[in-house]
Amino acid sequence: MKELEQGLLMQPWAWLQLAENSLMVKAYITKQGYALLVSDLQQVWHEEVDASVVSQRAKELNKRLTAPPAAFLCHLDDLLRPLLKDTTFPSEAMFTCDHVAEALTLRVRSELSGLPFYWNFHCIPASPSLVSQHLVRPLMGMSLALQCQVRELATLLRMKDLEIQDYQESGAVLSRDRLKTEPFEENSFLEQFMVEKLPEACSVGNGRPFVTNLQSLYMAVTRQEIQVRQEHLGTEDLQPSSSASPPGAENQLVNQPKELISSAPSLPVPEKESTGTSSSRQRPQLSKVKRKKLRGLFN
Repeated sequence: MKELEQGLLMQPWAWLQLAENSLMVKAYITKQGYALLVSDLQQVWHEEVDASVVSQRAKELNKRLTAPPAAFLCHLDDLLRPLLKDTTFPSEAMFTCDHVAEALTLRVRSELSGLPFYWNFHCIPASPSLVSQHLVRPLMGMSLALQCQVRELATLLRMKDLEIQDYQESGAVLSRDRLKTEPFEENSFLEQFMVEKLPEACSVGNGRPFVTNLQSLYMAVTRQEIQVRQEHLGTEDLQPSSSASPPGAENQLVNQPKELISSAPSLPVPEKESTGTSSSRQRPQLSKVKRKKLRGLFN
């Protein structure tokens, strides 16, 4: 996964109110480019550009400004970051958005080095895979996490009821009657919740309740998704192919010189060396024989 894609996935959603447009926005900006995702709960738009596109667009919109792409990207980050973190924060820029056909243009106007600065985010409809990656899969993961949390809480309540029952059987009495509760019945609780609480609880509205209350869980789920994906990719990289050497071959190759040295006496190559040494031992014996013959002739 590219840096911008992974960085954007790990960002929380922010709620942005622009005139009559209520938008959910997430952005990730680096010195190499930026990625932006925008949704009005009807459609999702996306833009991802690199430094070359930033440089070209800056020249077209800001002819009086000359700066490297990293400077424009840094300025855009300074404008967006406070706004997306806190909608009540007084922004130094003015934001507007226009719908043109299926595209969305988010316009920014501010100042840079005392000169007017303009920028247009040209967002196109996001691909289904991108919508799944940033909304469908995280929301499914959050639903499963919340369901698991409800089960854990129900288990704790049943344990508390058993604890209270033990106290009562031991003769304990409540000092205040208003603290008395009925034993927890999970099925009854769920039925009552569906009838009384569900309509209010699932009121999505303009997306602000989701942005305000659930972003910590959203980021935890997306981090887990990225971690699982990286582990899966790492496992695939580590799996040997049919023509690859068996597991541990690299370690065997690395340690081979030491093994050869330590096991040299038992390998066939050292046997040749031993034959060489034996022949070298025979040569001095031949020379000694000749010396004996020479001494015999003189005598």
